[in-house]
Amino acid sequence: METTLAEGKSSQFRQGMQAGISIAIGYMPIALTFGLIAKTTGLGLAETVLMSLIVYAGASQYISLNLLALGTGIFEIVLTTFIVNIRHFLMSASLNEKAEKDKLWKKALYAFGITDETFSVVATKEGTVTTSYIFGVNAVSYGSWVICSGIGHVVGASLPESLQESMSVALYAMFIGLLVPALKKHRKTIWLAGLAAIFNSVFSLVLKLSTGWAIVSATLLAAVIVEFFYKERGEADNG
Repeated sequence: METTLAEGKSSQFRQGMQAGISIAIGYMPIALTFGLIAKTTGLGLAETVLMSLIVYAGASQYISLNLLALGTGIFEIVLTTFIVNIRHFLMSASLNEKAEKDKLWKKALYAFGITDETFSVVATKEGTVTTSYIFGVNAVSYGSWVICSGIGHVVGASLPESLQESMSVALYAMFIGLLVPALKKHRKTIWLAGLAAIFNSVFSLVLKLSTGWAIVSATLLAAVIVEFFYKERGEADNG
């Protein structure tokens, strides 16, 4: 019976890895670009790989590079990335209802590997999801991100210095690429981005806050105002 149980877990793990292959392929160019830009930002190979190993959050890692390039303090960087990643609490809580009952340490371990993409794959699987299946999805996705981050850094080190310096432009191109689709779909995003930009300008140019605190304060204030506005409008519509 124990052999059958082990085989079942192995089968579920393989199924998870197969389901995660598409995520792994999608992560490759993004992780490679992250490694390239990390090199131009001044991070070493070990630091780049370690960030992907510990943080494992694409948008937050790109934001961290930008903040590091601007000379932002550690506390502001941590706080900003925490705000960006706070949605992972909701995703993990949602998967907890769908996943099979298991030991807490196992749930905590695979919760670390939950990203927008892995969440989508696991959440859309029919029926109860096994722990082995989630680990399979996470393993291939996580491995792709970490390995390709390192490869991107190594490749970046072999590029001409002038090309390495120009790669920093890709950081802003990536942010625009993430923002534009959201602007087309949701008007709320337009208000959020616009207000955050205005507040950031006021905080940094008028109030002379440091770059990190200006970004954090502008993001929080814009999010609170936009959410309050849409909540009030929703209650008015329902009334």
